[in-house]
Amino acid sequence: MSKQKLIAFITGANRGIGFETARELAEQGVHVIIGSRDARLGDAAVKKLREKNLLADYLLFDVNSSADHKAAAHYFTEKFGQLDILVNNAGIMIDVKDASGARENNASTISPDLVRKTFETNFFSVVSLTQTLLPLIKKSTQGRIVNLSSILGSQALHADPNSPIYDSKLFAYNASKTALNAFTIHLAHELRNTNIKVNSAHPGWVKTDMGGQAAPMEVADGGKTSALLALLPNDGPSGGFFHLSDRLPW
Repeated sequence: MSKQKLIAFITGANRGIGFETARELAEQGVHVIIGSRDARLGDAAVKKLREKNLLADYLLFDVNSSADHKAAAHYFTEKFGQLDILVNNAGIMIDVKDASGARENNASTISPDLVRKTFETNFFSVVSLTQTLLPLIKKSTQGRIVNLSSILGSQALHADPNSPIYDSKLFAYNASKTALNAFTIHLAHELRNTNIKVNSAHPGWVKTDMGGQAAPMEVADGGKTSALLALLPNDGPSGGFFHLSDRLPW
């Protein structure tokens, strides 16, 4: 895939995995637009990249705001005329913690409002934003959509007592990522005869605010899978679930 003059939009990218994705792409010559709910943090993230002579801007953006979705479409239409890469990175994990501070499996008692809030950010907003920006992505000869999922969205692994995530039952978060994976499969099928590739990414367990300090991966490595999928060659896969180059079970 040619990396010159490609335009990428990464939501929730002023820190953590989103920022590392932006850095990885910018280092490959991509013009990255960082979506940030906080103008100060978005500006600070852009300055870090520009200090390394990387091409970056930020867009004040809340993934849960339909008005911001429309504003983003207007921004990319007016400034670039198209969008090459969309990385749906923004997400939340708000499943309750037990007395020790550990996340717990609470499928029988979890508040429906908490489930709805999780799905609003992790699923419904992703669907809405992708639909809004898809006409711009269709103008690209190398359109790529990357949905930031998680291995915790794998139904196959959750059902396997021998899998490493068998006891990691965070109902709202896990279910939202499973739904996101379904969106990846369906959208990839719909776009199978176009130049657009749609894939789900598991970034790994990373030392972020969400992942915690017990995670084995450093933040600097958190954007590698998203960047790989964003820069897939024209003969690359679509409709898959990946960590780095490894395909994961749905």
